[in-house]
Amino acid sequence: MKGLKVRVACVTGAARGIGQEICVRLAEEGANIAVMDIENTDETVDRCRAFGVQAVGYLMDVTNKTQIHQVIEHVNSNWNRIDIWVNNAGIFDNTATTELSEETWDRVSDINYKSMFLCAKAVIPIMEKNNWGRFINLSSMAGKMAYSEEIAYCSTKAAVLGLTRALAVELGNRGITSNAICPGPIQTEMLRSTYQHLADINGVTLEEWNDSILKTIPVNRFGKPEDVAALVAFLASEDAGFINGQSINIDGGLVFY
Repeated sequence: MKGLKVRVACVTGAARGIGQEICVRLAEEGANIAVMDIENTDETVDRCRAFGVQAVGYLMDVTNKTQIHQVIEHVNSNWNRIDIWVNNAGIFDNTATTELSEETWDRVSDINYKSMFLCAKAVIPIMEKNNWGRFINLSSMAGKMAYSEEIAYCSTKAAVLGLTRALAVELGNRGITSNAICPGPIQTEMLRSTYQHLADINGVTLEEWNDSILKTIPVNRFGKPEDVAALVAFLASEDAGFINGQSINIDGGLVFY
């Protein structure tokens, strides 16, 4: 895989977990990194700078159009380009349909889906100047499958796939590709919290619940944030220039379509 030197990558939801590892891997490949989150980004910035690249942290709410434009303007002013945009920010919800409030539905939709539209609309003109760009959108296997009491999460993650394909068709002839990543069970704080909740509901221990899930994964392990980061780095590279409009599973073989 070719490196990403001189490229500028922006990653949302990058203070920890998968987002942090995406930043670190892109920095390792040589990209300068704009680290974006509503939480403190210092740890991610420091890890990126250890690879000798430039990294700047930005406090940004992906549902706030004004903040998005301000941050993008600052990034473009700083580096005079934006090449890679990773829409990683997202939240999980497992509320039954009859108990789900409209406010929660809107919040999940705004963060998981609408934010990607707002970010894309703002950054496309900058990518077009160089006739080169990469949109990489984090969906989920929940975007291809359905799970009980996850109507907001499943719906928004499925919507990400439609947005990704639409961008791919619209922007492909401008040197800008758009692809989605659909992670399966990745070892994060969110996964542990979710699985603990499900274990409690089903009257088993967390270890017993994890064992039951592992039996459904052909490679017999949970994914790591680094696994997702490696795929992002490939899709961001020159080598992935003919991959466009795809939704790529990264789940150890749990889902086959």
